Amino acid sequence: MNEATRLAAFEETMVPHLNAAYNLARWLTRNPHDAEDLVQESYLRAFRFFDGFDPASRGGDGRAWLLAIVRNTCLTWLGQKAGAASVSVEFNERVHGSTGERDNAEEVLVRNAKTDALRGCVEALPVEYREIVVMRELEELSYREISGVAGVPIGTVMSRLSRGRARLLDCMEAK
Repeated sequence: MNEATRLAAFEETMVPHLNAAYNLARWLTRNPHDAEDLVQESYLRAFRFFDGFDPASRGGDGRAWLLAIVRNTCLTWLGQKAGAASVSVEFNERVHGSTGERDNAEEVLVRNAKTDALRGCVEALPVEYREIVVMRELEELSYREISGVAGVPIGTVMSRLSRGRARLLDCMEAK
């Protein structure tokens, strides 16, 4: 395969999953700038090893394969950064559109407080629960896809998801 054909195939297969890659990296690193850097590094790694990507065995779209690379890149980075103080930067979801209806100030404040509380609870989860919750609830990956990305059995995925959801519920009830 020549370089132009390889690049076109990579762009067609992997670029549509850029938002999912960033979302996973953002939740794992808790920092948008680090997430951007790690997604860029992940895409470089994915391109380097794209010849080894087999769409027939990977479900065709490449999302799970790419997210596995993003996950591994983030976990390696987090392991290297262990012990260092991590800086947390607020992620502003208010930018992501509106309902189109005019809400009164009290409703907006209550909704924003709930969103901030949930975000804080998700970020407080241990990384092994947080990554599973993000992949299932935000990226809507199947248990099988999550199993492939995380490299754990499906039973472990279900267990971590259950425990992560329970911790989220406990955290939200405490707030």
